[in-house]
Amino acid sequence: MSVRELVVLGTSSMLPTRYRAHNSYALRWDSQLILFDPGEGAQRGCTLAKVAIARATAVCVTHFHGDHCLGLPGVIQRRSFDNAASPGGLGPLPVFYPGDGEEYFENLHHASIFHDTSDIVKHPVVAAGKQATLGSVELSAVALEHRDTTYGYRIQEPDGVSVDAEKLQRAGIAGPDVGVLLEQGWIDGPHGRVVVDDVTVPRKGQSMAFVMDTARCDGVLELAADVDLLVCESTYLETEVELAAKYKHLTARQAAEMATEAGARRLVLTHFSARYPDNDVFAQEASEFHGDVVAAEDLATISVPPRLS
Repeated sequence: MSVRELVVLGTSSMLPTRYRAHNSYALRWDSQLILFDPGEGAQRGCTLAKVAIARATAVCVTHFHGDHCLGLPGVIQRRSFDNAASPGGLGPLPVFYPGDGEEYFENLHHASIFHDTSDIVKHPVVAAGKQATLGSVELSAVALEHRDTTYGYRIQEPDGVSVDAEKLQRAGIAGPDVGVLLEQGWIDGPHGRVVVDDVTVPRKGQSMAFVMDTARCDGVLELAADVDLLVCESTYLETEVELAAKYKHLTARQAAEMATEAGARRLVLTHFSARYPDNDVFAQEASEFHGDVVAAEDLATISVPPRLS
């Protein structure tokens, strides 16, 4: 059975606290395990959350501020260890990051002495748009508005079809014949020839968007458009809206307003300033402007909402 869920490894912004690690995330999506913005402590967070770095299929870095990348050396070195210990190796691990930060990526990759068998494949993002196909989903990037080059990411499943049980019954198709119909596109049934379109309905592909450090901008709306799960920074509350604007961050209210405008189904708030000891205040503020808000907690697991029928 496929699993689609976000594992929160950390929720703090610039400064880790006693109760929050640097923000870091792992997305389980069917066969994919995608790590987003591995901040300091990401390797230990994976251990605590039972996320196997050896199973990671990609890493996405939004930008090179420390709270979004200081855990990358540990992730790479752990991957190297696991790769060397695995018979036949684990295979390549693509890492996506802003292309103008090549120097920072290289420094992080080679931050200390180790025998590098990580099989890292660099994917510098130099322009918005599709970056790769990971399993059955498309990874795209959109530029955000922060103090340094920053990209948000979107995971998009292609649209498909779902089998309608009532239509199958009316057509007299059952058992192994259903598989034959779906595989070859048609089958001769008891009432005549049946094609796939006769017994299926359109199915909208599911999606997830990852938005970190940014001011309000069109890029957020583009990433979050009709998304099932939006993971969004909310560094401040609205009482510090001027501070948010100065440092090009979002408040919980702004995140919720844009999530609603974009049609995002579930909003996950994270990347909290250390000035706020209680995560619940972010959910309280945002819930006035969006109907499905989760304030992330370290080591929490948050499901992608079930597919709409």
